[in-house]
Amino acid sequence: MQYLGHLSRHDPLFEYLRWDILPQLGCDGRDGIRVFGTNSSNEVYIYEDRRTNTKLVGKFFYMPEKNNWEHSLRLLDREYRNINLVRNFISYPHYAAKALGRNDSLNRLLVVEYCYGEFLDSVILRSINSKDEGLLFDKLRTLGWFLAELHNNSARQERVAFDESVRYFNCIVENLSGIISDGEAAFLCQLRDIWQSDWAMWSDCKVLVHGDATPSNFCFGHGDYVITFDLERVKWSDRCFDVGRIAGELQHFFMRTTGDKNDAEKFIGHFLWEYSCHFPDRENTFRAITTRVPFYMGTTLLRIARNDYLGREYRRRLISEAMKCLGRK
Repeated sequence: MQYLGHLSRHDPLFEYLRWDILPQLGCDGRDGIRVFGTNSSNEVYIYEDRRTNTKLVGKFFYMPEKNNWEHSLRLLDREYRNINLVRNFISYPHYAAKALGRNDSLNRLLVVEYCYGEFLDSVILRSINSKDEGLLFDKLRTLGWFLAELHNNSARQERVAFDESVRYFNCIVENLSGIISDGEAAFLCQLRDIWQSDWAMWSDCKVLVHGDATPSNFCFGHGDYVITFDLERVKWSDRCFDVGRIAGELQHFFMRTTGDKNDAEKFIGHFLWEYSCHFPDRENTFRAITTRVPFYMGTTLLRIARNDYLGREYRRRLISEAMKCLGRK
């Protein structure tokens, strides 16, 4: 967080936070409200009651430079609805940050409670740097439990519509224009078609997925306490959309930090095995999931490769590894 100063008492946001939001947390902002910036790509800020140090998160969906008033309202509606939906399907010790309020007139503002804990990306790096494998094994076990509970409690009779994941894949490939050749794009589409023709990709039931299961969207408290937030992309899909995203992110973190993708294998396998233990037949579940995960893992690596801040050489490596994942069919 970056300290930005104090919220002006003449700002309508100050009145809203003081009288509508902070009383829910046992404080009132009468001594002032501090403002902190975040690294989020959205307009997200941390607000802190100066007297009690109580924090909350404010996310603004309207961006004046884009003049997206109606679109921003739809995004606000979606995340507000998703927060309440996810909270219906998880229970202690798992948790989703609660929506404390929304104010459409204040640049489509959503206020969410601030949750304390260590983010998964920090856990991964701390585990690597301290050579503490047990730390990451333990947190991946709890994350597997969290995702299995969300997925299993929300499962529908309706089958997965794999075409939706294919459309998402197509968008990512299009966004890689300039970093991949036309021949590579055609090859990726050939691999996609092989997956699309496999009945296994359509075989599971739809579940509610986080939709953006990246290490920055999960944090851990003491014991088995898992907290999630940033639920804008929650949707009904294949459970492997989340599971494969985590697997791909793990490979990326180890590739970038240690230089060796193989360092991630035991952690990916452990995560998938622990996820599978929350089903009546653990071995068959593990087999079914590992059949589908390579598609979503490869998609995740391509998704990460879109980020130009990573550098061209590393992005090319991500694309190469994605092709290997997708070629496992």
